[in-house]
Amino acid sequence: MEQEDFNKVRASIREQCGSEVMIQLDRGRNKVDIQKGVIMEAYPSVFTILVDEEDDDKPAQLLSFSYTDVITKDIRMKLC
Repeated sequence: MEQEDFNKVRASIREQCGSEVMIQLDRGRNKVDIQKGVIMEAYPSVFTILVDEEDDDKPAQLLSFSYTDVITKDIRMKLC
């Protein structure tokens, strides 16, 4: 992993703040979660996504990920 890759991912996510995304989380052992959320903030080492479950019983969750998660494909994101 190079610093240039890291900077590209960080810049791309920073540009997309406020955008709605579909995220695919690799939970290990063939477990995958697919959720829809909004990119809230981009910090130097991490970024946050607000995920609002379709089930009204559950409150919205603020998830944080590192840019390394995107590079290693532990999380995959697609703009909605």
